[in-house]
Amino acid sequence: MAFKDTRKTPEVVTHRIRITLTSHNRKSLEKVWADLSSGAKRKGISKEKRPVWMFTKTLRITQEKLPVAGS
Repeated sequence: MAFKDTRKTPEVVTHRIRITLTSHNRKSLEKVWADLSSGAKRKGISKEKRPVWMFTKTLRITQEKLPVAGS
């Protein structure tokens, strides 16, 4: 029984990882991201994306309270 020689390289399995970092100090977040990014580049995993900044300001809507009719 002969085996077929396909001459294909074995497929490499890639894993997607999402890391969520939260802090009020933006400089510390940028430092942590730079450390993670440099570590990934050293190991040859360089397909990281830039951080996405989330909104921190709360939207406030004021409502005028009218007097109750009939009292």
